Amino acid sequence: MQQQILPKENKMGVMPVQRLVLTMSFPIMLSMLIQALYNIVDSIFVSMSSTLALTAVSLAFPLQNLMIAVAVGTSVGMNSLLSRKLGAKEREDAEKAAGNGLTLACISWAVFAIVGITLSKPFFRLFTQDEELIKLGATYTTICLFFSLGMFIDIMCERILQGTGDTIHSMVVQLVGAVANIILDPIMIFGLLGFPKLGIAGAAIATVLSQHISMILAIHYVKKNKDVTVTLKHLKMEKRIVKGIYAVGLPSIIMQSIGTLMTTGFNKILIAYGNSAVSVFGIYFKLQSFVFMPVFGLNSGLIPVIGYNYGAKKPERMMQALKTAVTVAVGIMAVGTLLFVLFPKTLLSWFNADADMMKIGLNAFPILASCFVFAGFSIALSGLFQGVGDGVYSMIISVTRQIVILLPSAWILSKVGGIHAIWYSFLIAELCSLMLTLFFFRKEYRKKVKPLYATAK
Repeated sequence: MQQQILPKENKMGVMPVQRLVLTMSFPIMLSMLIQALYNIVDSIFVSMSSTLALTAVSLAFPLQNLMIAVAVGTSVGMNSLLSRKLGAKEREDAEKAAGNGLTLACISWAVFAIVGITLSKPFFRLFTQDEELIKLGATYTTICLFFSLGMFIDIMCERILQGTGDTIHSMVVQLVGAVANIILDPIMIFGLLGFPKLGIAGAAIATVLSQHISMILAIHYVKKNKDVTVTLKHLKMEKRIVKGIYAVGLPSIIMQSIGTLMTTGFNKILIAYGNSAVSVFGIYFKLQSFVFMPVFGLNSGLIPVIGYNYGAKKPERMMQALKTAVTVAVGIMAVGTLLFVLFPKTLLSWFNADADMMKIGLNAFPILASCFVFAGFSIALSGLFQGVGDGVYSMIISVTRQIVILLPSAWILSKVGGIHAIWYSFLIAELCSLMLTLFFFRKEYRKKVKPLYATAK
């Protein structure tokens, strides 16, 4: 009797859950850790160029963050849809999700290229009338935004790989880009190996060159991927596919874009206390990414696991994956808290911090780190919302945390206790965010997960 040949089950549906989450997440976590290390090294090199250049890069962060928010948010939506379609054995729709995601990435790049040319200088004039600072910031921002195609395509291709369970090649792409950036930064900034000394413009050029290197490698790996095959017909946008991508992607974009409004507003409050306050906040954001990026990488590995098993109607695997992610996330954040509390002076010294920056930073860092563990718990739980296609909850939490609570609290505390009190606004916001996350988690569990247990039986 001839045996029936069954299609091979994707590892996300059969591998032991704890091992699956760790093997899916670890390569992404490692690559994001390297990316965070690049961000820190990048700022260290810029600070060696001049303190004013470091302030310019810090002020440029909100626009860069907005661009990254659109790239990552769209790719998260594509990733969630792709993994759910693979779990439901709907390969054609999975391939359409990948193709439409790449088209949306190109459209997003075109928009930010125009923003880079037209709005860089007006953006910096919101903060300062210092023409030298405006010139430095506008130069850096224009280059980073106009030549950002590499970043958009790279991020989308990495999420395609992650959505199919291939996190190893995604890690390789990130590592190559980050290492290229670290090598190119000093060459372009300080004019080594015969290159002209370009200063802050060199930092921007190094960034976009490394992004395009990553893009080329990412496209190569996507072409070799066996779970999805993206052809020209898949690039043509379909309303239902685009709608499916943005059902998770748009809340994710809004959620991350809120960070732009938050940092812009926070810088506006801090600039009243001088450039040193803005620089310290910029340094903090670079350093905290070294702690947060691995947790976001864990979240990225969790989303396709949740999505696949939700599509395959396997609730026990979903919840086991979530428990593993929460445990790891809280552990990482606890280590991060200790680093910021015990070694703030060492961390600040990496950026050539002067006496004024040291005074501000030594007070700020331990307070800011006190909210890390709460944030880790919230980030891990948000993987459930995004994995099952309800990213709107994550958006609501983010808006509430950063706009409704954080900025008003920072403004009030600045009036009551000055710069030393401002930092407590982060702790207040994170505690409120955790309570809201737990409320939505309970609601989502009853609505999406609990009914699957009955179906599975």
